[in-house]
Amino acid sequence: MLGLFLYIYIMKTSDLHNLFLNCNAVCTDTRSVKKNDIFFALKGDNFNGNLFALKALQTGAKYAIIDDPKYHIEDKTFVVKNVLETLQTLAAYHRDYLNIPIIALTGSNGKTTTKELINAVLSQKYTTTATVGNLNNHIGVPLTLLSMNTSTEIGIVEMGANHLKEIEFLCQIAKPNFGYITNFGKAHLEGFGSIEGVIRGKSELYTFLKETQGLAFINAKDSKQVELTSDIKTIAFGDQSVIAKTIINLEDANPFVVSEYQNLQIKSQLIGAYNFTNISAAIAIGSYFEVDDKAIKIAIEAYVPTNNRSQIIIKGSNKIILDAYNANPTSMKAALESFHVLKDTNKVAIIGDMFELGNEALKEHQDIINLVSTLNIDIVYVLGKLFEATKSSSDHITAFDTFESLKSVLDQLNLTHTTILIKASRGMKLERILDLI
Repeated sequence: MLGLFLYIYIMKTSDLHNLFLNCNAVCTDTRSVKKNDIFFALKGDNFNGNLFALKALQTGAKYAIIDDPKYHIEDKTFVVKNVLETLQTLAAYHRDYLNIPIIALTGSNGKTTTKELINAVLSQKYTTTATVGNLNNHIGVPLTLLSMNTSTEIGIVEMGANHLKEIEFLCQIAKPNFGYITNFGKAHLEGFGSIEGVIRGKSELYTFLKETQGLAFINAKDSKQVELTSDIKTIAFGDQSVIAKTIINLEDANPFVVSEYQNLQIKSQLIGAYNFTNISAAIAIGSYFEVDDKAIKIAIEAYVPTNNRSQIIIKGSNKIILDAYNANPTSMKAALESFHVLKDTNKVAIIGDMFELGNEALKEHQDIINLVSTLNIDIVYVLGKLFEATKSSSDHITAFDTFESLKSVLDQLNLTHTTILIKASRGMKLERILDLI
């Protein structure tokens, strides 16, 4: 047993990396183990991966990394001090081993859409590996890095955060050479404390790039991005701006975004003017990495949003804009204002509570109500305890505290030839409305 405990402290990361290289992939869930995977027995508040190490091996894993010696199996498990920290250390080691360009992106809104667009553009020329879904936290970022191999030419790593120092920590693992912050919005105010906290937290990416002589891509029209990057290397993009290196113009967004770049018209399948910036970032990054202009156009025009993010769904005579993956005051305002300018007749907005706003929650929901009362939207239904607590004198705004009460109204409404916006935080599960229309 003494030898086993000594092994906890003397196992080298290089030795673990060699084990990893002789396996197919990293797995943290026995339900998705494949043959010759290496299983990391992570622990959480309600689970202990050590308990499942044997099952992972029986299912096909080649090795298991554990941190409880009780579950040791000779030649099959390797006991470490802390599985999560070992996963993170291994990911940082593997990133150095690959020595490829890593593009990191964070921001309050649009991270995943922008990441997918960047990946679509760069994959026209390079073999890329990008964050899958929104695996963008202290576990997801290491898993993304460990999904890269020697065939990967560029890595694209999404980073999420709801507290200060999280982006700083993720940068220490991913060590990005390039970075992009989509925006600084009113998201995760509960954790960051204020919009100033959001700015400090997200700009930890800029700090890392400054310290490592990296390069930031910035939106020339975002004065905060311009201000915070004054002393680091940047590539600015936007419309006719004195600092923009990559010039991209917005031609239309009714509803789909149409951009102009290098005399090419790019007709995307993304709705809302707010997506123009996401598209522009992908164009600028593609241009920097010398992707052919026509290939950039092909990539962006082919990209179709999924997972309840700005999806357009046709049901009978109704057109539904489903944007129910997440919401915060900044993204909600952008979605409603884009909906307002649509030329469609018979417009209905169904919006739900926004979470993680802390002490600002009621004020931010009231601000949305004040905004929506001025917009060109025929009917507005708001759902949730926060929206229900707001005040409005507008006849076209109706509040519901439960989904069942909203459902009973929609069941009787019989909407036809209507354009419907659905937006809320993920926990509201507003995609359920699709079954009612």
